[in-house]
Amino acid sequence: MAEEEHLVIMDETAIRRALTRIAHEIVEKNKGIDECIIVGIRTRGIYLASRVAERIGEIEGRPVPIRELDITQYRDDRLDAAATKAEVSAALGELEGMPFTTKDKIIILFDDVLYTGRTIRAAMDALMDCGRPRSIQLAVLVDRGHRELPIRPDFIGKNVPTSKQEQIQVALKEIDTIDQVTLINQRG
Repeated sequence: MAEEEHLVIMDETAIRRALTRIAHEIVEKNKGIDECIIVGIRTRGIYLASRVAERIGEIEGRPVPIRELDITQYRDDRLDAAATKAEVSAALGELEGMPFTTKDKIIILFDDVLYTGRTIRAAMDALMDCGRPRSIQLAVLVDRGHRELPIRPDFIGKNVPTSKQEQIQVALKEIDTIDQVTLINQRG
């Protein structure tokens, strides 16, 4: 029987510091937050995005728009047909009573862990169905490598080189009652 070894690689303080650094990097790279929208991928990406948006609001003195994205309809392992533009716009919510659009906006896409890149590709497909953004920038809490697609994050909380037998588990207070990132190693 295989044993699992758990190693905490980021605690609450490390996560807070990483998100604060990412917030500053986003503001610096974009010379402010004009035309920026932060989009968090459901489930944990939206909570990380919300925390970064809050920090950016403190830095800039004004809020940055934030939306949650459910990419279920766009996953390449899904058997159903692709989502309609209306479904995606509804999934992203409305902005001030208007259907959501990414046209000419700078989208900062947030996820918890970047692994193969397939989740990010699905998210980009969904975003493109809401209009052509000026740019899409990717922010992740953890980049663990092993890409299957040519996707590279712009903002990274922590690089964690892993083997394919290892897993990264992100726990956030909003869901899991604790903030920590754990490396799980299958020994056996």
